[in-house]
Formats: sequence, C-alpha cells, structure tokens
Amino acid sequence: MSAHESMEHAEHAQHAGGENKKIALLIAVIALFLALSETLGKGAQTEAISKNVEASNLWAFFQAKSIRRTTVQVAADQGKLSLATAPDDAAKAALQKQIDDWQKTAARYRSEPDTGEGSEQLAERAKHAEHERDEATAKYHHFELASAAFQIAIVLASATIITGILTLAWVSGIVTLAGIAMTALGLFQPHLLHLH
Repeated sequence: MSAHESMEHAEHAQHAGGENKKIALLIAVIALFLALSETLGKGAQTEAISKNVEASNLWAFFQAKSIRRTTVQVAADQGKLSLATAPDDAAKAALQKQIDDWQKTAARYRSEPDTGEGSEQLAERAKHAEHERDEATAKYHHFELASAAFQIAIVLASATIITGILTLAWVSGIVTLAGIAMTALGLFQPHLLHLH
C-alpha cells in the first residue's frame, strides 16, 4: 500500500468516525424522546385506570341512590293509597306526615347540590370521570405510537452505523419527527386521530 493510499484510507476512516459520532448523538436524542413518551404514556395509562375506577364507583353509588329513591317513592305511593282507609284524623295526619317525609327523602336522593351526592349530581360526576378517562386513554394511545416510532428510529440509526448507509439515518430522522408529532398530538389534541 502506498503512502497516498494510506492517507486516503485514514481520511475515510476519520470521516466515518465523525459520521458515527453524529449518528450516536442522533440515537441519544431519540432515546431522550423515547423516555419522555414512555413516561407520558405511563402517566396517561395510570390516569385512565384511576378515572375508570372513579367512574365505576360513582355509577355504583348512583345506582344505590336510585334504588333507595325508588324504594322510598314506592313507600310514599303506598302510603297515599292507605291514606283513604285511615281510621281517624290523627292516623291520617300521622300517615300524611310520613308520606311528606318520604317524598322529601326521595327528592333529596334525586338532588343534593350541597353534598353532590344526589343521583343527578352523581351521574354528572360519573360522566365527567368517564370523559377524563377517555381523554387519558386517547393520550395513552398516542404516546404508545410515539414510543414505537422512537424505537424504530433508534434501530434505523443503529443500522446506519453498522451498514454505513446514510439513507437509514435520514429515514430514522423522519420516523423521529413522526414520533414527535404523535407526542404533540397526545399532549394537545388527543382526539384529533381516532386510534382505538
């Protein structure tokens, strides 16, 4: 090998080493994005599970209140039927007072704005929790796709170092941009794409 060929070979190796450092930096940046999307995804998944449990609990409470309200309303209706057959005015007055109490209780079971535990308020709270659950689930799906894109981008960038085919690095960059876009959609517009 001549001195000239040795110089060309050394320059080529130095150039390849510089490219590999750039690719390694690209991989590090993609890994950072991957860690971010994984963390956001895990947080969204945890929130979706939490809101699902909250909604289920609220709907169970709603059903219990509805059953209680129905039971009390049936008792009040039965009392109204018995009112006509009450033996005297004192019995009628006592029965009417009980009917009024049952109706007040039934009305309270339907709506308790002070405590937020009437069936109407419970239904609203449950629907709100379901909305938050759906929002978190949509975010989670976006973050999962972003993580997959970042993982693919890392593989492509790594393959660039092994093969020396720079086109793979460019494709890795494009896939990284797609992952960043999915992360942004998950953060700001999780319902723009329907990913169920």
